[in-house]
Amino acid sequence: MTRALLLIAKRPTPGHTKTRLTPPLTGEQASALYECFLRDTIDLVRAVPGVARLINYLPHEADGYFQQLAPEFGLIPQMGHNLGERLDNVLTHCLNDGYRQAVIMDSDSPTLPPAYLAQAFDELERAEVVLGPCDDGGYYLIGLTRPQPRLLRDVQMSTPNVLSDTLALADELKLRVALLPTWYDVDTLAELERLKRELQTLSNGTASHTRKFLYTDFTDIHGLH
Repeated sequence: MTRALLLIAKRPTPGHTKTRLTPPLTGEQASALYECFLRDTIDLVRAVPGVARLINYLPHEADGYFQQLAPEFGLIPQMGHNLGERLDNVLTHCLNDGYRQAVIMDSDSPTLPPAYLAQAFDELERAEVVLGPCDDGGYYLIGLTRPQPRLLRDVQMSTPNVLSDTLALADELKLRVALLPTWYDVDTLAELERLKRELQTLSNGTASHTRKFLYTDFTDIHGLH
């Protein structure tokens, strides 16, 4: 298998997970919601054929948790002092370990169409870099055909300019870049409300864990419409 699809993830921990959603959620609710995101995103990865499925996780002692959550996935602990370093380290590891294409995605977009993930690998047949733009200025996915340390380490992450800065640097490096359709991740109350509205328009099989959380387990969260 020459294609690696990685999910970057952290073990849910109350008080440390999805803190921008507290309030209106409690720390325990935010942690439970993120676990639903994780389970749904793992199902998205399972829907992509012909790829090695891997989880790039934190903290390092959480391997047992992720092994139970997705027993058929390979596990690689995150290494590095910041997000850019961690992304570069794991993508470089995969590309040096025999994979021809390596794609890593976030775990905050539970309704992302699996077709976008399959498209990422198809785009890498022609491009050297593929990006899945988020409408907050970041990206939900990046994929490479060979290591690109500067593209990840020289861009300041977690800003509204991550995508534009990455594209500018790719242009400077003369890399062929493909863009997937724009999507969104869920970090804020407004994005969570958007997710809840979107789920009302989708089939019941989409993001089933998140759907159950929002419509069954915690329908009375104050401030969530």
